[in-house]
Amino acid sequence: MARNQKDQYYWKAKSEGYRSRASYKLQQINSKFNVIKEHDNVIDLGAAPGGWLQVAKEISDGTIVGVDLKRIKPIDGVETIKGDITKDFTINKILAILEDEKADVVICDAAPNLSGNWSLDHARSIGLSESAFECAKKVLKPGGTFVFKVFQGDMFKNFLDDIKKEFVHVKAYNPKASRTQSAEIYIIAKKFLVTPVKVGNIYQAEIEGIGKGNDGFTHIDGFIVFIQNGKKGDKVQIKITDVKQNFAFAKIEEYLK
Repeated sequence: MARNQKDQYYWKAKSEGYRSRASYKLQQINSKFNVIKEHDNVIDLGAAPGGWLQVAKEISDGTIVGVDLKRIKPIDGVETIKGDITKDFTINKILAILEDEKADVVICDAAPNLSGNWSLDHARSIGLSESAFECAKKVLKPGGTFVFKVFQGDMFKNFLDDIKKEFVHVKAYNPKASRTQSAEIYIIAKKFLVTPVKVGNIYQAEIEGIGKGNDGFTHIDGFIVFIQNGKKGDKVQIKITDVKQNFAFAKIEEYLK
C-alpha cells in the first residue's frame, strides 16, 4: 500500500476505471508498436484481473478472449475462460470461441508468485513465459503477434533466441508505466512464422539454380532457401541463418561428394 500511495498509474487506473495499473503498459506498447489493430482477434493469457482485456477491447472490435486459472470478473464484449493454458482442453476452448479462425494477437502480462529469491523467481518467470509461448504457437495465425512479459536474468537470452526462431521481428521494450525498480521487460514478437525450416536447422541439399543476388537456391519441403555463394549442382550441407515468411537464407557448412 505504501508503494501504491506514491504510484501515479495506480491512482490513474482507479480514477479511469481500469482494473490494473498495467493497463497503461499495454496502451504504451500499442502506441509504439501497433500490436493490436481495429478488427483483431486477441487472446490474453494470464488475464486476471482484466486490465489488459479492457484495453484490448477498447482498441479492437474483434473477438477478445481472456484466460486465467482464476475467474475473471465479466467485461462487456469479452469472452473469458477459467483454465490452464498448458492443457489441450483449454487450447480447444480458445479455438472454439474463435471458431477455429485463430488469433491475430496473443498477449500475456502474467507473472509468477514471487518468493523473494531472485534466481527462483526468474526461473519461474521464464517457465511461465515458455508456457504462454507454447500456447501462442497453437492459437496464432501465420503472421500474428505475441506480446509478453518476462523477468530479466541469466536464462533470458536463450529464451529470447527461441522466440527469434519463430517470429520475423522481435523487440524488447520497457514501457514508462513499468516501475523503475522492476526487472520486468516486454517482448514484442511480430510476424509468426509457420515454415518447415527454423534458424539453426541443418540440411543436406542440392543447389537447384542461381537467384537474382547470385546466391544459389534450393527447396526444402516446398519452401525456398537461398544459399550464400552456392553454385548450381553443388551438393552441400547447409545451416539456416534467417527465416522470413516466404523464404529463408542459409550458409554452406560443408560440400558433399
